[in-house]
Amino acid sequence: MIIDTIENLGKYTTLNPLFADVVEFLKNNDLHTMEEGKCTIKGNDLFVNVQVAKQRTTDTAIIETHINMIDVQIPITCAETFGYSPLCDLPEFEYNAEKDITKYGDTKPQTYVTINPGQFVIFFPQDGHAPCIIEKSEIKKAIFKVKA
Repeated sequence: MIIDTIENLGKYTTLNPLFADVVEFLKNNDLHTMEEGKCTIKGNDLFVNVQVAKQRTTDTAIIETHINMIDVQIPITCAETFGYSPLCDLPEFEYNAEKDITKYGDTKPQTYVTINPGQFVIFFPQDGHAPCIIEKSEIKKAIFKVKA
């Protein structure tokens, strides 16, 4: 997991060649004015989902992991808290290959981190994360899905 400001995202392009395309997309597009939905950047290897998600709490947020994709998550309208647990500490649960997701039921995260608009968090396949823990009723956010 990596947390930083959007201005520093370019410092991480050596970790995955598609991160440079995320940086370029952010230079040329305003997430605040983008409509909800999926925007393909490089086929199935890189796309962004802009969504308005409903509030979750530490009690209702569910930990998830992905095998094939890395998440670069950017809150747009308010601060967002994420639960976090490393994959190696999570119990076995069924993987949905079609949606590239494992959901971990009632498993509670080991810790929580909060990021603000203007910041991002990167979740790699080894990072269990429980998103959308917010104080408001909903959040507009961008989730870049990057081929791992």
